[in-house]
Amino acid sequence: MSGNRFLGIAISPLTRRRLDNFRGNRRGFISLWLFLALFLTSLVAEFIANDKPILVKFDGAYYMPVLTMYPETTFGGEFPTEADYNDPFLKGLIEAKGWMVFPPVPWHHTSINYLLEVPAPAPPSEVNWLGTDDQARDLLARLIYGFRISVLFGLLLTLASTIIGVTAGAVQGYFGGWVDLGFQRFMEIWSGIPRLYVLIILASFVEPNFWWLLSILILFHWMSLVSVVRAEFLRGRQQDYVRAARALGVGNIVIMFRHVLPNAMVAALTLLPFVLNSSITALTSLDFLGLGLPPGSASLGEVLAQGKANLQAPWIGISSFCVLAALLSLLIFVGEAVRDAFDPRKTQG
Repeated sequence: MSGNRFLGIAISPLTRRRLDNFRGNRRGFISLWLFLALFLTSLVAEFIANDKPILVKFDGAYYMPVLTMYPETTFGGEFPTEADYNDPFLKGLIEAKGWMVFPPVPWHHTSINYLLEVPAPAPPSEVNWLGTDDQARDLLARLIYGFRISVLFGLLLTLASTIIGVTAGAVQGYFGGWVDLGFQRFMEIWSGIPRLYVLIILASFVEPNFWWLLSILILFHWMSLVSVVRAEFLRGRQQDYVRAARALGVGNIVIMFRHVLPNAMVAALTLLPFVLNSSITALTSLDFLGLGLPPGSASLGEVLAQGKANLQAPWIGISSFCVLAALLSLLIFVGEAVRDAFDPRKTQG
């Protein structure tokens, strides 16, 4: 029985073979774990790259500035504003009665290094491991935070697009006829709308932000899975089990989402890593063109744009390219492994 369980959940022999096929693709399997490790690490970026200490001991009491804002007066300073832990005066006050523990990268993505020995962008050094951008902000910190926001944006866009696209494809394929024909004509018209021009027009009177961009891209991104799900439903609705369910009086909604959808999702699942890949690329492209997140936001596309604008500082373009290339490559490798796992030629037996 233990061979038919995974993480304490009973699974079918077919699912077991798919899991074995996925693990058999060593490149994709390792890529999945690397991607998860990088993504989960980026979720706690404040504890990895921050200009605020993780823990402060002062006068016998403990503080966590990374989570809570403390005024300077808490540590014996003179001003009631938020403490600047890089201020030599405040550092001296704290170290006189305690200590501070900073993250491994003592810079936030908004931090500016005012003590650079050369004009910004500064090359890599012991203070800024990957150098700084043209505004003297630490490049490594911006890449860490940019990685997080890119993946989160891609996951949300992929999730929303999948729900809408699968539902649209299911309705088209299951009902067929005029419903299918009308949806197809609508998609042809909708896909012909130049989304870049729409974003340029809207950006002229609306300040772009995370949720605004997500909403706009969902309007166009959902069509990526429609054709696959539609084809599976067109084939599945002719199966005997669907006809039998109809004869027994089972409702269309139940047949669609309980009986036909599980089979249709097999084809859709193999495309999800590639859809996630294109979602991340969409945000990066918009940020590179200056139509994405607000100025100052941590973004891989914005760092790429800085690399293009500062060719005399090759460390900016090289580091951002390496991060983006590694991220997209990992997702491609995972997608190939998922495709092999659901390949019917490898799951028979």
